[in-house]
Parts: sequence; structure tokens; C-alpha cells
Amino acid sequence: MSGRVVAASVRGWLGVVAAVAGVVLLVLGVRYAGEGEPGGVDARVQAVVEGVGQPWRGVALVLDFLGEPVGATLLVVAAVAGCLLGRRPRGAVLVVAGVCLTVGTATVLKHVVGRTIHGDDNLSYPSGHTAFFTALALAVALAATHRRRGPLVLGAAAVAAVAAGAAMGWAQVALGAHYPTDVLGGWCTALVVVPVTAWVVDRRERH
Repeated sequence: MSGRVVAASVRGWLGVVAAVAGVVLLVLGVRYAGEGEPGGVDARVQAVVEGVGQPWRGVALVLDFLGEPVGATLLVVAAVAGCLLGRRPRGAVLVVAGVCLTVGTATVLKHVVGRTIHGDDNLSYPSGHTAFFTALALAVALAATHRRRGPLVLGAAAVAAVAAGAAMGWAQVALGAHYPTDVLGGWCTALVVVPVTAWVVDRRERH
């Protein structure tokens, strides 16, 4: 495989984003560890977003399906196929590795933090759906802009991460599946894991 996933000109900026996201992820995890109730910010946001009617509930359900195993698998397969058709095998590796590591990290953090929603069996922090959707969008954006200049890469990555995180995050809160701070934690999980994964993938190219 040849061609870096992330240009050297943007690697430092992605590192800064990952570091800041890691701090936010840690702070929220410590703040809500072991809790089963919404915080003050959660309650205010939920009062506005949760319980939407049709047709928005239908949109939220579609987004939620895309974060479930079947929908997520279809999205990943489509993204990998696109990378391979575009002769970006390293991008395909980033998509698979970035998504799998992000979801795995979110799952581990749920058990470590122990925050729950709708009962003690429903671990909620961070949101796995939001982590997955953000990771996939960010990985695809990086793979698609690997030959572009730094500002364009950063712009595409920012738009993809914000749009995906906001869309899935809204759906999870609207359906009552997560607290808003769970969604923020899931978003930050992807912003930590995907840049680190891209760095590892690119580093292996030199060996």
C-alpha cells in the first residue's frame, strides 16, 4: 500500500483535536461515573429535543438503524468498497480499523464509567452510535481528501465529524436512548481514536 492517509501538514492539528477531545471525554466520564440521572445541561437539552413527533421521529429511527449492527455493517462495506474502487487501500484500512477501535473503546468506557439510562442494565456513556457514525464519517473524509491541501483536509474532516456527530447525537437524544452528554462523549471518542489510528496506519507505511 502507498500514499499516506493524513498529510503531514494536518497531522499536528488532528493531534491537537484528539488531545482536547480526550480531555473532554475524561472530564465527562469522571463527572457522570456511576450515575443514572441526567445532569442539568442534559435535562435542559432533553426538554427541547426528546420526544419529537413525525416525520422527525422517522428520521431519527433511520439514523438509529444506521448505528445498529446491520445498518453499520452496510455503511462500512460501502465505505470500504468506495476506497478500494478509488485505489485507496490504506483509506479502507483506516475505515475498518478506525471504526472498530472507536466502537471497541466506547464499549470499554461504558463499563468503566458505569453511567446508566432507563435502568441499571443500560450503560449509556459514551454513546456508541454517535462514536461509530462520527468515526466513519471522519475516516471517509480523511481518505477522500488525502491528496488535498491542509486547509481543505481540515475543513472536510471538521464538516464530516460535526455533521455526523450532530445528526446521530440528535437522533439518540430524540429517541431517549442517550443523555446529551453521552452523545458528546461518543463524539469525542471518535475524535480521539480515528486520528491516532490514522497515525498508526501511516507509521506502518514507513516500515
